[in-house]
Amino acid sequence: MAFESKGRPMTYPILEHDPTREAFIEPTQQIKERDVPEHCVICFFKDVIEKVVAEHDARVVVANRWEDGPHPLYEISYRDQRLAFFHPGIGSALSAALLEEVIAYGCRYFIACGGCGVLEKQIAAGHLLVVSAAVRDEGASYHYLPPAREVVANPRGVKALVGTLAERDVPHLVGKTWTTDGPYRETPKKIQQRKDEGCLAVEMEAAGMMAVAQFRDAPFGQVLYAGDDLSGSEWDSRGWQRLLEVREQLFWLAADAVLSL
Repeated sequence: MAFESKGRPMTYPILEHDPTREAFIEPTQQIKERDVPEHCVICFFKDVIEKVVAEHDARVVVANRWEDGPHPLYEISYRDQRLAFFHPGIGSALSAALLEEVIAYGCRYFIACGGCGVLEKQIAAGHLLVVSAAVRDEGASYHYLPPAREVVANPRGVKALVGTLAERDVPHLVGKTWTTDGPYRETPKKIQQRKDEGCLAVEMEAAGMMAVAQFRDAPFGQVLYAGDDLSGSEWDSRGWQRLLEVREQLFWLAADAVLSL
């Protein structure tokens, strides 16, 4: 398959989108559906997951394992409902693949919570951002959706998060993020370009997971908390990974939001 560009074949494999629905290794054919909760939190904070597991009698419903180690799917009872959660790894490729598997296991509704770098200095560390769209500067999304500059968030996921945060009077923004596979190639020129097109933040997974969820028709939303600052002349980490209270709070806000889907 080749795309045409000014009469010449397109030579970039990442743009050779194949709309065929069934892949050679199709998750639903390789993975047996299990008795798992329909509602699922995707949490990027391993420390929070470990705390929830220890304090809320979590049980492993699927002992999933990849080459980098275990990625179990857990279940707890929350607000008298079944709630699943898991750590999706880091980066669009791994998180997209793990989301594929969890959908095949039987989870149907998803809210992801994670951290991000900010491209606007006035966004304070710990402030929340509900993702409305993501610039597709990664690889995974192109295997699920035709080439395009952005993927737009599922309106149901955005509504669930905004409603949950508003109900609890939690300050937040709604905006676009920049998903990239190259955290050490965020050059000043690219940062300015992303700011000019409206990105408030940068992270590594949103576009890929949003594409998978759209392809599989699974309602999905994502909320991020503001971490390091990339808006100035020098990088400022702002000690973002030490905001433990924000990270734990974000898990439970995501849980409330996903149960409203």
